[in-house]
Amino acid sequence: MTLDPKALGQSRNDLAETLREQRRRAGKTQIWLARRCVMSQTKVSNIESGKLTPSLVDVEMMLEALHADEVTKAEIIALARTANTEWQDHWYSRRRGLDKKQNELSRLESSSTEFRFFLLSMITGLLATPDYVRASISDVPGDQSAVIAKKLERQQVLYDCAKSFTFILTEQAVRWPLLPPMAMAIQLDRLVSISRIPSVRLGVIPLGGHIPERPLNTFTVYDRRLATVETGTGALLLRDRRDVLAYLRDFESYEQYAVFGGGCRDLLEEWSTLFTRQRQ
Repeated sequence: MTLDPKALGQSRNDLAETLREQRRRAGKTQIWLARRCVMSQTKVSNIESGKLTPSLVDVEMMLEALHADEVTKAEIIALARTANTEWQDHWYSRRRGLDKKQNELSRLESSSTEFRFFLLSMITGLLATPDYVRASISDVPGDQSAVIAKKLERQQVLYDCAKSFTFILTEQAVRWPLLPPMAMAIQLDRLVSISRIPSVRLGVIPLGGHIPERPLNTFTVYDRRLATVETGTGALLLRDRRDVLAYLRDFESYEQYAVFGGGCRDLLEEWSTLFTRQRQ
């Protein structure tokens, strides 16, 4: 399926209209369809009005109940996958203000309990020092002090014992010299400290040995309901169960190559020392 970011918002309305038309063509009522799919009539109504985006499982059950042909099923399921995807481009986020993006992330972190971060090329804001945060948004014009403050404030969620965090960083993400050597050493020392927080499990994948995987993007999985995938120009938000499970499987695969606990801290301290020596 080709993804057109501009079509993502419209696809929700298209899906609602298509499902409504499919039911009418079959000569069935919302009440009949709700009973066949073990849903409430209110849920069917909200799906058909576009107030609620159905999951792929919901759509498949509705199409099965309505005896849709295979070609129609394939077209509508493809539409449902698009409807369960949201695109957030970096330029739009910057125009509306990065502080608003921080507020959205804070709400998402507040409503989630289990977090999995796969960090391919950079250290994420929850783990960053103030200097690293500042450098990560240095290309954004204007006064970014409020954004930096909110990014640092969000880090308090790491100390919430009701939540669990697993961070997997590649060696490249850890050692990419975004800052001068001494500041990078301090950043790595912070990773060591964070790895000791009870709610945090932090691991690194060293660039050694044989790793028959080919990660393409940084991504985060929130519980088992949402996966966010970073690209060079924005982020995809995937809510379809199958997409989320696919990224969960990828995460578990990368987890096999990561070093955690004392071994992870040993590597971080070794790399921190290398940065320190560069300054001498």
